[in-house]
Amino acid sequence: MAATGPANQARRCRIRDLGVRVGRFDPGKFNAITDVPGVLVGHETVLHGEPSGDRVAGIARTGVTVIYPRSAIWEEHAYAASFSLNGNGEMSGILWVEESGLLSTPVALTNTHSVGVVRDAMISYYFARNPDSQVRWMMPVAAETWDGYLNDINGMHVKAEHVFRALDGAAAGPVIEGAVGGGTGMTCYEFKGGIGTSSRRVSLGGHEYTLGTLVQTNYGRRYQLTVNGVPVGREISVREVPGRMDLPPVELPPLQRSHEGSIIVVIATDVPLLPDQCKRLARRAGHGLARVGSFAADSSGDIFLAFSTGNVIPRDPAPPAGRPFAVSTIDHEAVSILFEAVVESVEESVLNALCAATTVTGIRGQTAHALPLDRLKEVLAQYRVSP
Repeated sequence: MAATGPANQARRCRIRDLGVRVGRFDPGKFNAITDVPGVLVGHETVLHGEPSGDRVAGIARTGVTVIYPRSAIWEEHAYAASFSLNGNGEMSGILWVEESGLLSTPVALTNTHSVGVVRDAMISYYFARNPDSQVRWMMPVAAETWDGYLNDINGMHVKAEHVFRALDGAAAGPVIEGAVGGGTGMTCYEFKGGIGTSSRRVSLGGHEYTLGTLVQTNYGRRYQLTVNGVPVGREISVREVPGRMDLPPVELPPLQRSHEGSIIVVIATDVPLLPDQCKRLARRAGHGLARVGSFAADSSGDIFLAFSTGNVIPRDPAPPAGRPFAVSTIDHEAVSILFEAVVESVEESVLNALCAATTVTGIRGQTAHALPLDRLKEVLAQYRVSP
């Protein structure tokens, strides 16, 4: 089953469709995190309620996105690590990821107030489908960004059944981007944002590998947006395309006016890495965000997770307990090429989220406008950047 999104999600384009090449590495077949063998992505989008006047209650512009490192991740764990560039956000389960170096569940992305129900639903999902399992505890990874500008975030519209459908529908292949799943109500540089993904192919020691990233973007002021070094946000200002930070105070509460937003970055690779090497990859996500203009503001939650599928760590090792087992890795000096691939892939994932996202109107009639692609092309041409 293909990863699904809202029925009305019109595909716009991706940054490469505009002739813009980000970095020097080639992407994988789908230019998505699912280019990493075994990785699956699923979305479930929650859309209901029509904007009317100052209406908030009942207007859902939200959802959940899930990433499987491998379909059997519950039993076949992966080495992983996390990094918080700025910690005004939440990613459940990462204390155990840091302690053990292991990722043992899918990763779910949703809105700030739905982390709890998504985390709990992942546990329920596993045991509903594995009623005879001997697993006695689970620490799911669920992360969030705040969609309260468009979504009735206190309405708790994400339910367990939405998580179940996202998990059931997760698939390899192309990944729908923009206003879909957990990214439905998110903004980016005061344009409509959401889910974006990209990948890079790398060669190490005579072997071909893939590294991919997926982001849930909900951060940034307009003036910060940079595309291939071009100050696009200053050229397409809020005077031309309105942004949420610049609405009159009567239209937007002070808390929302000052909120800088957040971003979750998930990095996947089939290069065999140990947890400390995954940590080093996770740190580099911040460099990719810097290339698009972010400086990780005080109120932002910039939280990154990196995992490697190059080793399979069984939930129940062969007896006797403590018996050694073999894992593989690469030398630290070879990791630099992966750092560069992370930076490029994160940068392109953010730009794909911006290019794919459609205009969305939500609570109080507030609107997150899509990045105007024709104007983007004009600005890039003005600065003599392809196209």
